[in-house]
Amino acid sequence: MSRPSTRRVRLALVVVALASAASAVLAKDAPMPRTLTTAAFETAGKVWNGAQDVAIYALGLIGVDYRFGGNSPSSGLDCSGLVRYVFQEVTGVTLPRTSRQMSSIGSKIALGELKPGDLVFFNTRQFQFSHVGIYLGDSRFIHAPARGGEVEIARLSETYWQKNFDGARRLVGVLPAMIPSVISPALAEAPAVGAMQSAPPMVDADTAR
Repeated sequence: MSRPSTRRVRLALVVVALASAASAVLAKDAPMPRTLTTAAFETAGKVWNGAQDVAIYALGLIGVDYRFGGNSPSSGLDCSGLVRYVFQEVTGVTLPRTSRQMSSIGSKIALGELKPGDLVFFNTRQFQFSHVGIYLGDSRFIHAPARGGEVEIARLSETYWQKNFDGARRLVGVLPAMIPSVISPALAEAPAVGAMQSAPPMVDADTAR
C-alpha cells in the first residue's frame, strides 16, 4: 500500500469534518424503517444509518494502490471494488461488482442534491457508467482512478469530471431491502399493506438511460 502524502492527509481531515457535519444532518432527517418484527428492523435500521458513514470510512483507504479487478485494500482496488468494499464493511450489504450494475440500483438524484455517501458515475472508458466514486461533500469524491494510480480525492468541479459525469445514485433508502435474510421473515409475518409501506424496492424503477 502506498503511503499517502502530507497534502492528502490534510485534505482528508478537511473532508472528514465536512462529511461528519453532513452525516449529522442526514442522521437527523433520514426516516427510520417501520417496525414489523422488532429484531429484524432494528438490524435494518443499523444498516440504514450505517450507509451515512461510508464517506468517512472511505477516507481511510486513501493511498491504496489501484488494481484492475481488485477487491481488497491489501491487494489493491479498482473503482467499483473500492465502492463495494466500503459498503460491505460499513453496512454489511454486498453491492453488484461493476460500476454499470451499480448504476441501476438506488434512487437517481440530481447533481445539486448530492450528499456524502452517494455514488457518482462517469464515462471514462468510452461507455456510460464505466467509473464510479463515493461523494464526500463540498464537490469532492473519492475513487480509485486507473492503473498506476491509487485511491484519491478528486473534485467534481474539475473540467474532466464535469465533462464525463454520467449521474448519481443514492443507496441509503434501499439498503434494508438488500438484506433479504433479515427483512424477509418480518415481511412474511406482516399484513400486505404494512409490508408495502415498510420495504423500499431494491432496484429503482427508472433504470432507462
